[in-house]
Amino acid sequence: MATSVVSSGDPPHPASSPPTKPSPQSIPPYMKAISGSLGGLVEACCLQPIDVIKTRLQLDRSGAYRGIIHCGSTICTAEGVPALWKGLTPFATHLTLKYTLRMGSNAVFQSAFKDSGTGNISNSGRVAAGFGAGVLEALAIVTPFEVVKIRLQQQKGLSPELLKYKGPIHCAHTIIREEGFLGLWAGAAPTVMRNGTNQAAMFTAKNTFDILLWKKNEGDGKVLLPWQSMISGFLAGTAGPICTGPFDVVKTRLMAQNRSAGEVKYRGMFHAIRTIFAEEGLLALWKGLLPRLMRIPPGQAIMWAVADQVIGLYERRHLHSARL
Repeated sequence: MATSVVSSGDPPHPASSPPTKPSPQSIPPYMKAISGSLGGLVEACCLQPIDVIKTRLQLDRSGAYRGIIHCGSTICTAEGVPALWKGLTPFATHLTLKYTLRMGSNAVFQSAFKDSGTGNISNSGRVAAGFGAGVLEALAIVTPFEVVKIRLQQQKGLSPELLKYKGPIHCAHTIIREEGFLGLWAGAAPTVMRNGTNQAAMFTAKNTFDILLWKKNEGDGKVLLPWQSMISGFLAGTAGPICTGPFDVVKTRLMAQNRSAGEVKYRGMFHAIRTIFAEEGLLALWKGLLPRLMRIPPGQAIMWAVADQVIGLYERRHLHSARL
């Protein structure tokens, strides 16, 4: 009979298509944002003293501090150990919000730069996405928070009643009252250049080191051990401070200026660079580089150790298991 031609051993019908390979772009931006916020909070609590020392060294024009150790010991002796955590509230809030926006916006930008056919992103696309995330965080979060942080950190003294700024809220209110709302965005131009360049390098380098060192690709279900994430993050965070040192020094000088007095020493980013070079020499544009290298690469190591665990947990529970 004609019905006997078809048997259970016959091959599958040709119309059935093989399972499609999952797209490499699979971790939602909100998960990246959450991982960044948690990593930023841990980083702030661990590394605030180094940031205080860095700021004091960058603002030191008279040679009061003879180096990192002398600066730290002088602060502890004259102002007490808690002074090393001056500005922690705005710093922790700033880092948490910054990493939330950085990680989330970078994921959104990377989605826009991915190849629509393959779902892959080129190195140039990754650089552009990182730069875009850095510019966005600089304008939306970093500049106003760092203005407040630097104004608080540059205050010297033990007696609160003798300090101009009593805390972060009072500091922000005073700046707005005396200098106008835009006073919170003093030094925005060098901050944009610093953060854009930093994040372009950092995201590209982190992905490269993950692949080269650990054979880890995003969305593959493999979770790096914390020490592996710390090595990749540390290496990725090293290049930025060296390349962007002048922008960071200029940013700090511009943010520290009180514009309410009328005439200011630095009239903008390029004028500040020329003035610092003329008065203090070329190396002054890299003042505070060592504490930056002591803070940023370890900070990236801490942040990525936390963020990779959060992202890895999501990958295992929601992505990798769904493919099995």
